[in-house]
Amino acid sequence: MPISKFRVITSIMKITILYDNNAWNKSLKADWGFSCLIEVKEKTILFDTGAKGTILLSNMEKLGLNPSMVDDIFISHSHWDHVGGLSDFLKINPVKTYIPFSCPEPRFTGEWVRVKEPRQIHNNIFSTGELKGMEQSLAIKHDGIIVVITGCSHPGVREILKTASQYGKVNTLIGGLHGFNEFNLIDDLEKICPVHCTQYIQKIKALYPEKYIEGGAGKVIQLQ
Repeated sequence: MPISKFRVITSIMKITILYDNNAWNKSLKADWGFSCLIEVKEKTILFDTGAKGTILLSNMEKLGLNPSMVDDIFISHSHWDHVGGLSDFLKINPVKTYIPFSCPEPRFTGEWVRVKEPRQIHNNIFSTGELKGMEQSLAIKHDGIIVVITGCSHPGVREILKTASQYGKVNTLIGGLHGFNEFNLIDDLEKICPVHCTQYIQKIKALYPEKYIEGGAGKVIQLQ
């Protein structure tokens, strides 16, 4: 498949899962970890990098995605299954990397930014800040609603949604949810895509079939 280096700017927000425990696209490699590519208007952000750079880059190549299209990297937390592919990616495209405040000093060269408090990263793109000294999540304002991307949700989904709601009404939640079981917290969401370390994926699917989105490496989620 030919690799696309450039993309056309549209009003559609596109999230492609690059790395996950399961593969939606069976030509891709599944592995424990998480990464996704977020394309929204003028910015393309790589959220986490999975456990192994070889798998991350191979999956991107099979999807026709060139690392050079990435503008920034956003690291949710420092666990190996979310940062393992970082150094390999930065050798190809040494972009600015946003890391949580408690993350150990990176072993790579290039520009990196520690994030402690909630902050705006780009127009309509925000970090929740490092919650409970553990992890940051990404909140993106898109056509008046908020889309939240999480790594593992170690601080708790309640805390993440509460913090992200300062930027607007949360509509969509995508990412690892760990042991999350306060299911009433997602009653008002329109879409939810639990992946990676989420313990109760099947329970969420059964409770919310109308809003549930199947995850897996290669899955593309488009929001108008």
